[in-house]
Amino acid sequence: MSKPVPVGARAEVEEIVELKHTLTARNQALPPVMSTPNMIEMMEMACFFALQPFAEGDEITVGTHINVRHTAACGIGAKVKAEAVMESFDGRFYLMRARAWVEKDGASTEIGSGTISRAFVSVGKFVDRMKARGVV
Repeated sequence: MSKPVPVGARAEVEEIVELKHTLTARNQALPPVMSTPNMIEMMEMACFFALQPFAEGDEITVGTHINVRHTAACGIGAKVKAEAVMESFDGRFYLMRARAWVEKDGASTEIGSGTISRAFVSVGKFVDRMKARGVV
């Protein structure tokens, strides 16, 4: 069983946008801007790192619900940061407030925000359940 997670537990990740993070990487007809799935992946990683210090044994956290807006575009070479802050706990689920932004020339522009719910799972038990269902 995981240790109690305090409200306010947080983590931040950053990444430089490369071609592989863009819409163009998925379809050459699309513009070279960061894709929504890649922005959400950064937010999910920030959530993971905010909660992981409270895991025990073989526990990790997995995403269970995402409610995120992608409000501004950024292109190749942009320095993107994502932050997650634990906002509340409801039984088994941790609600994380997440946001992503671009920093350039000392200015910060938000590109997305929302909430992500996560839950602690035992990797061993999770894999066993997947095997029992024939998924792995």
